[in-house]
Amino acid sequence: MHLFAGCVCALLFTALLRVSGLETVIGLYGDTLEIPCNNGAVKAEDVLILKWKYDKGEGLPGDLLVKQKNQNVSISAADEYKDRVTLAANSSLLLSEAKLSDQRTFTCMVVAGADIAEYPINVVIYKTPARLEIDDKAEELEIGKLTKLGRCVAKDANPAANITWFKNNKPLVADGEGVSIQASVLVDPDTGLSTTTSILEYSAEREDAEAQFSCSSQHSVGPELASSSVTFSITYSTENIVLQVIAQDPLVEGDNVTLKCVADGNPAPTSFNFNLKGEMVMVENTDTYTITDVSRDTSGEYKCSLVDNPTMEASEDIVVKYLDINLSPSGNVVTSAGKTLDLNLQIDAPGDTKVSWTKDNMKLDKEPKFTKVTYADSGRYECEVTMGLLVKKASFELSVEGAPVIRDLSNRPSDDGTHEVLICEAEGSPKPAVSWSINGTVLDESPFVNGKITHRIKVVPHANLTVSCMVSNEFGADSRAINVSSYSSDNSDQTKLVVGVVVGLLVAVIVIGIAYWVYSKKSKQGSWKTGEKESGSSEEEKKLEEKVEENSQKAEV
Repeated sequence: MHLFAGCVCALLFTALLRVSGLETVIGLYGDTLEIPCNNGAVKAEDVLILKWKYDKGEGLPGDLLVKQKNQNVSISAADEYKDRVTLAANSSLLLSEAKLSDQRTFTCMVVAGADIAEYPINVVIYKTPARLEIDDKAEELEIGKLTKLGRCVAKDANPAANITWFKNNKPLVADGEGVSIQASVLVDPDTGLSTTTSILEYSAEREDAEAQFSCSSQHSVGPELASSSVTFSITYSTENIVLQVIAQDPLVEGDNVTLKCVADGNPAPTSFNFNLKGEMVMVENTDTYTITDVSRDTSGEYKCSLVDNPTMEASEDIVVKYLDINLSPSGNVVTSAGKTLDLNLQIDAPGDTKVSWTKDNMKLDKEPKFTKVTYADSGRYECEVTMGLLVKKASFELSVEGAPVIRDLSNRPSDDGTHEVLICEAEGSPKPAVSWSINGTVLDESPFVNGKITHRIKVVPHANLTVSCMVSNEFGADSRAINVSSYSSDNSDQTKLVVGVVVGLLVAVIVIGIAYWVYSKKSKQGSWKTGEKESGSSEEEKKLEEKVEENSQKAEV
């Protein structure tokens, strides 16, 4: 409204100037004002007399200064202009420290030859507000109630400044309901400067708690001035309440948990009731309650409410997570090979769990089963049970013991054919001791892993030998023998010959024995069938027996 009125006044003022035909000069308050004579068209060399005067009001003129050709300027002013006026080289009047009282008509009179001319000029003085500030501020705003927010003052301006209110940098417009703006202008009788005052009444809303209010002034000249922003405390009753659970995640037994009751009222309530699973506790001058050293029994529903309005309450469930495991067996477990070992893992937890196993720090694909333990089952077993971020571990050390058993005894010739390598492979726990029935050179002994050990020796037999490998520990012993042939070349040929003869005689004995058995069978059948006496064949049987005995004696030789 003020801006529109200012525009209308400016239009009317311009129209008056055009009607009167007066030239207008605008000056700034406090600055030196230059008032030209006939727009600077006067040439000093043509001027005989140059005189400046002003309108004192009521048609009375006032003299300022006179300049005659080839003479100095003569100041004729005896009032407020005495020390403020000078003449410029271009015949302009220089008026220092411009004031609002300088808003009048100044006339330049020029005598050139026989011509006398006057050039009246209208002077207007503008001044921007000295400052812009918000004062008389409300201590707080109440929701839904039209309250005087503050007063914005633009001091010492000319013409009077227009003021606009802003909320969060957006202009506020009076609507007669939530926004009311009342503006007034006061003119200082001494300076003639105007002070504009704008009062804002505002009906706050909940979201105005962080709103920033400011005001600005618009003036005919100079930049727009803006006040600093201000915020206000908004008072309103509680409409919503929330119970917050402040605790580590996951909340486990032994931890602390804090209950915080948050109400949206302003000012915030300072007293609350906490319902701790049926037990009511009131707190004052705080909005929190802490439960220390929680256990699984702490789990449940918790509530908080306003002391002055118990029906306004909030609730939240608290779950204390726990994870208990019991592994059987545990510790050091000693058993015998071949026995059954029952493994039992019990888990007590309120949620889903995951179980993983390792043996000697190596991950297993599944839970170990011991239906018939072996030496290879020995080792350290550990189970890890997880539920979210909770982790529990249990372990046992399994030792499988038993008397040693030789699993294999073998020999092989060396690559160069100069000796035999005897290999004895055994199982048992504790580690069995290995010995041989023949002296030899120990080649190596494998590491004792999973109850197994392999022992190798090198021998160079000079005759056919039977060599035994013996293994023993505190639980028993075992042995096994193997035949080893001589490495002498003569003995080797002789041995081959003897072996061939013996094998041939054995084959002959076997053949004769089979033939005798077949013959006897048939003889008996024939006798049963024909009814003949068995004594008839006794002589033949005797001969066969003698023959078998003779061959056997040859084989022994």
